[in-house]
Amino acid sequence: MQKFTIGVVGAGYWGPNIIRNFNALPDVTVKTVCDQDSERLGYIRELYRGIETTQHYDEILNDKRVDAIAIATPVYTHYELAKKSLLAGKHTFIEKPMASSVAQCRELNEIARQNQLTLMIGHTFIYNSAVRKIREIITSGEIGDLLYISSRRLNLGLFQKDINVVWDLAPHDISIILYILEQAPLSVNCLGRAHVTDGIEDVTYLTLNFPNGKFASIHSSWLDPYKIREMKFVGTKKMVVYDDVEPLEKIKIYDKRVEKPPHYDTFAEFQYSYHYGDMMAPYVKQVEPLKIECQHFVDCSRNMTKPDSSGVEGQQVVQILEASSLSLKKSGTTVTINEDM
Repeated sequence: MQKFTIGVVGAGYWGPNIIRNFNALPDVTVKTVCDQDSERLGYIRELYRGIETTQHYDEILNDKRVDAIAIATPVYTHYELAKKSLLAGKHTFIEKPMASSVAQCRELNEIARQNQLTLMIGHTFIYNSAVRKIREIITSGEIGDLLYISSRRLNLGLFQKDINVVWDLAPHDISIILYILEQAPLSVNCLGRAHVTDGIEDVTYLTLNFPNGKFASIHSSWLDPYKIREMKFVGTKKMVVYDDVEPLEKIKIYDKRVEKPPHYDTFAEFQYSYHYGDMMAPYVKQVEPLKIECQHFVDCSRNMTKPDSSGVEGQQVVQILEASSLSLKKSGTTVTINEDM
């Protein structure tokens, strides 16, 4: 099989992880890495002797040997870089979030469609084996009807200069929630404060309101003393806790619930009963999600199949982020999500 050749734009915080995983795949070659920082390019050359580096994006765009481009740069650059990549006929991978607005996402999706190119977004957590196991558990009906989801993604830093904490951290949780529920929210509410940098919220509370009364809450912070990566899925029969910081038992299923009496004649007879059962931690094989994600991008590009985190899902996440920004400006007012946003 002919080698699939990739160029990577961005060698900063996350870029080296993308380079490492693509470079480790069989039948894949990372040909060129582009970055404006010459020191970062020197670091890449030290790690990978065979990879070329450049400070000029056009060199990758004009290289006919490059099949695809992976973009791991600040969010405000995603649209321009991805548009040039797609117009140059390259399959394109963009780190989350996809772009700075729904309008930009919509345009990128249309260019990819017209040129029959794969456009995939780096929603890494939906390729996490623990997340896929949770979806399997919930879909099976084991926990009963899902009532709500509660998520906390907290740590001290890394502070961003161009986006707030919702745009930085919440895309992970939003993509997981959309992947598991397989439906879009009807509206959002978002409250937050900027404590360190004026105009850039570093602590936020986001609520997604879904059909049939379901909802999900997401607490994001760059100002917490502990690194917390926790999600709770509460059902009518059982509850699932997903702790991504936990090294081994990332998923725990609790046989706990509240039961209402089926009928009663007087208020004195009305009593809730609480069921306490066992806790079970299912085995989940640990494989680096980014490795699975990179292989998925290559496979979809070669076979022209839709990625699990395509531009459609990327646009959906940005739509929620846009609505959250509007809600923040309106002090937490409910913002309805619609296709015209």
